[in-house]
Amino acid sequence: MPLAVIIMAIIYIDKKPFEAKAGKNLLETCLTLGFNLPYFCWHPAMGSVGACRQCAVRLYKDENDTTGRLVMSCMEGIRDNMYVSLDDPVARDFRSQNMEWLMTNHPHDCAVCDEGGSCHLQDMTVMTGHSYRRFRYPKRTYKNQYLGPFINHEMNRCIQCYRCVRFYKDYAGGKDLDVFAAHDHVYFGREKDGILENEFSGNLAEVCPTGVFTDKTLKQHYTRKWDMTMAPSICQHCSLGCNIIAGERYGELRQITSRYNSEVNGYFICDRGRFGYEFVNDVTRIQQPLIRNGNTGQSLFENLKTVLSAGKMIGIGSPRATLEANFALRQLVGKQNFYQGIPEHEACLIQTVLETSNGGHVHTPSLSETEQADVVLILGEDPTNSAPRLALALRQAVRKKPLDNASQANIPAWHDAALRELIQDEKGELFVAYPIETKLDELAAGTFRAAPDDIARLGFAIADCLSDAAPIPLRMDDHVLETARNIAAVLQKAERPLIVSGTSLHNVDVIKAAFNIALALQTDQRKAALCFTLPECNSVGLGMMHAPSLDTAMEDVDADTIVILENDLYRRGAKQAIDGFLAKFKNIIVLDHLHHATTGKATILLPVATFAEGEGTLVNNEGRAQRFFQVFMPKNENIRESWRWLDEFHQFCQGKMPDELNELDHLLEELVTVMPQFKGVETVAPPSGFRINGQRIPREPHRFSGRTSMQANVAVSEPKPPEDTDSPLSYTMEGYRGIPPAPLIPFYWSPGWNSGQSLHKYQIEVGGPLHGGDPGKRLFHEDLVSKAGFQDNIPCAFKPHNGETVFVPVSHIFGSDELSVYSPSVTSRTPKPYVMIGRQDAARLQVTEGDLLNVRIGGVAMDLPVKGSDALPEGLAGIPFNLPSMPGLSWPCKGTLTLLKP
Repeated sequence: MPLAVIIMAIIYIDKKPFEAKAGKNLLETCLTLGFNLPYFCWHPAMGSVGACRQCAVRLYKDENDTTGRLVMSCMEGIRDNMYVSLDDPVARDFRSQNMEWLMTNHPHDCAVCDEGGSCHLQDMTVMTGHSYRRFRYPKRTYKNQYLGPFINHEMNRCIQCYRCVRFYKDYAGGKDLDVFAAHDHVYFGREKDGILENEFSGNLAEVCPTGVFTDKTLKQHYTRKWDMTMAPSICQHCSLGCNIIAGERYGELRQITSRYNSEVNGYFICDRGRFGYEFVNDVTRIQQPLIRNGNTGQSLFENLKTVLSAGKMIGIGSPRATLEANFALRQLVGKQNFYQGIPEHEACLIQTVLETSNGGHVHTPSLSETEQADVVLILGEDPTNSAPRLALALRQAVRKKPLDNASQANIPAWHDAALRELIQDEKGELFVAYPIETKLDELAAGTFRAAPDDIARLGFAIADCLSDAAPIPLRMDDHVLETARNIAAVLQKAERPLIVSGTSLHNVDVIKAAFNIALALQTDQRKAALCFTLPECNSVGLGMMHAPSLDTAMEDVDADTIVILENDLYRRGAKQAIDGFLAKFKNIIVLDHLHHATTGKATILLPVATFAEGEGTLVNNEGRAQRFFQVFMPKNENIRESWRWLDEFHQFCQGKMPDELNELDHLLEELVTVMPQFKGVETVAPPSGFRINGQRIPREPHRFSGRTSMQANVAVSEPKPPEDTDSPLSYTMEGYRGIPPAPLIPFYWSPGWNSGQSLHKYQIEVGGPLHGGDPGKRLFHEDLVSKAGFQDNIPCAFKPHNGETVFVPVSHIFGSDELSVYSPSVTSRTPKPYVMIGRQDAARLQVTEGDLLNVRIGGVAMDLPVKGSDALPEGLAGIPFNLPSMPGLSWPCKGTLTLLKP
C-alpha cells in the first residue's frame, strides 16, 4: 500500500517559526512543540469539542495584522503561514478569568481530595496564575452517587468539561452515565444510584481532570502520588499485555493506572486490569515455606537437597508465569521432563494460533491497528469478556469507515463534535458469530448464533466464497450459505479487513476457519489482519517453548518428584483425574503466591513473588514480548521470584552452591541461546547496567516523603534503600530526572504537569509513540516462508442428541481469570454459577429463569439456577468458565440436564 504523504506547514508562535503537521489542531501542535498551554475538555484520544474555553490564544490573519482575535486552540486547524500568540496579554487574561469562573463553585478541598497532587485542575490553575478566590457567595452543591465498588463520586468538584460523558458514552459505549440539567446546574452521573455497568469505568478516574471520579480501591488505603514507589508493569489478567503503572506504599500495592503504549493499550485499560490487583495484598498469601513431607526436623535447604537428589523429576509450567520462570524450570528438570501445565486441547489451540500467526501468510495486528479496520468479523469470540481492551478497540474500528467518508466533507479528524453530528448512528460493518449474545451485538451489521462447530463451518464457507482454492463445506444450510456469501461480499470490498477469533470456545476448527478467511482475503495489495485472543498473560510465551501438555504428563510420566510452577492444576481438569495424577509422586514441590487446591497437595510449598514484587517478561497475543519491573521488595525475605528459586535449584543440581544467583540478564541470554525462537527478547528493556549520566531511574517521585518515619517502629535512622541488581531502576527518589527509555518510565511527571496529563511530554508527538519507541519487541516473524495453506478438516454440522447436552464455556470479565477474583471489588462483581439454556431447551425441560437444574458432566454433578438466552441454539448449554466456585472441567464437554423438583 502507498505510504501516506505527511504535509508540513510553517506556523509562527509569538513571532517564532515552527514546523508543524497539517491536519492537526493548534492545541496538540503547541503541546507537541513543548509549549505549556492549559486545557480541560480536549483529550488526544477523543478529539475536540471546545467546551471548556480554557485554551484560548490570539490568532492573526497574517504577519501585518496587529489586532487578531481570540480563538480556542483546540478548535483551530493547522495551516501554512499561521500567526499565533500564546503570550498575548488578552489571551492570558482570558485564560485566567475563565479559570476563576470555573473555580467559583469548586470546594477547594485539595487537602482531602483523592486527586490531590496528581490533579490536572491544580496544574492548570497554577499555570494560568489564578491564586486567590474572590467569590464570597454560597457555592452550588450536589448530592453524590453510589457508583459501585470501583469509582467514587464527588460531583461538587466538577468543572463541566464533559470528558467523562464523552469517554463513557461516545468512546466506550456505556449507557448508564450521562449529563443532566442545563446552564450552571449540569450534573454528570447516573439516572439513580447504581453500579457503573461499563467495563472501562475505571478510566473515568484518569479522564476526569479533577476529583469528581476517583479510584475507590485507592481510597481504602489512600496514598498521595508523590508518596508511592512506582514501576512500569504489564497487566496479568488476559493475553493482551496492556501496559500499566503499579504504585506501592508500606509494602502494599495501592493503585494501578494505565501506562501509555501507542501500539498496545493506548491511553486506556479495562476495569479488571485496573482493579484486579489486590491479590498482591491478599491475607491468604503464602508467606513462609511449608514442609509437609514428614521431614519437619530438617531445614528447608536440607529437605530440598534430599528431594532434588532423589530419582526422576518433572516440571509443570504455567501460562501465568514469566518466560524466565518457565525457562528456569525447564533447565532444572531438562527439556524432556518439562510440560506446559495446560490440557492437551488448550495446548493444541495455542499451537494452532502460533502456527497461523507465525507462518508469514497473515498479519497479526497490534491493538492500535485493529482500530483502523474498516470491516470486522468476530468468529467464535466474545472480546468484551475474554480480552476487554480489544472490544474497546473494535468500538473505534466501527467508526473508521464513516470517518473516512466524512473526510470528504472537509471536517478534520480532530473535530469530534462536528464528526459525531455528521455521522450520527452510521457504523462500519461488524459481524459477530458466537453462540450467545455479546455486548458488541449492538454495533453489529449481522449476528450468527450457532454451536461452535457450525460457527467454524460458517467460517469455512466464507473462505470458500472468497477463494476457489479454499475447501468447500458439504451439506450447508441455505440460510447459513447465504449469510456466508453476504459477509464474504463485504469483506472482499474492504481495504483493511480484520478477523477476530480466539480460544474461548475451545474449538480448534474455529481458529482454522478464521485463518482460512484471512488467507482467502490476501492479495498483493492487501494483507488481511487476523487477531487471536488467548487464555492467559503468557499463553503465547509458554506455547513458544513447544513442550508437551499436562495430559501427556498425566498419561506417560513415572517420576518421584514433580515441581509445579504457579499453576492450580485443579483449574485445568477434573478433580478425580488431578488427584490420581498427584498421587503418583512422592515429592510435590509447588511454587506460588496464593493458596489453592494444588498448594494444598504440596509436600514442599515455596512462597514466590507476584508481578509487583518481581521482574520478568511476558509475551502477549500478538507475539510482543514485554518486561515488567519490581515495584517493591517484599519485607519477607522468603518471598522470591520463581525464577530465582528455580535457578538456585538448577545450580545446586549441577553441584554448585553459588554465592550470588544469576541475574535476570544472564538468564535471558541463556534463554535466547537455548531457544532461538525468543531471539530479541533480551532487548525488550535496557540491561541492568544501563545508566543515564551515571544515574539510575528513580522509582520514587522527587517529592517522596516519610522514608525515615516509615521505619520508625524499627529504627529512628533512615535505613539503606534496597538494591536492585536486575534493572536500572533505583529504590530512591534520587536519580535521573529526564525522560527515561520507554520501557523504564515509572510514572509521568514534568515541571508544571503533576498529573497523568504530563504524558505528552514523553511522546514524540501528542498521541504518537513514546520517545525512543514504544516498549516491547515483536517475536513473530511474518516474513517467513511457510508451507501452510488452507486448512481442510471441516467439522460436521452440529445436531442435538436426545438426552445429551453439549456445554460451551461462557467467559466473564469479572470471575473467569485466576488472580483478579482475590480483589474484593472484583469479587463483588463476579456472577454466581448458573447454567444457560435456550428457549427450545427451556420449553423441553419446562423450566423458567431461576429454576434449578441438575447438571452432570462426566463425574461432576452440580445444581445450578437457569439463565435464559434467546440466542442459544437447541442442544447447547452455557457454563461459566472458571468461576471460583466452579469445579475444573475438561473442555469441550457433554452431559445431561435434569429438572430438580421443588
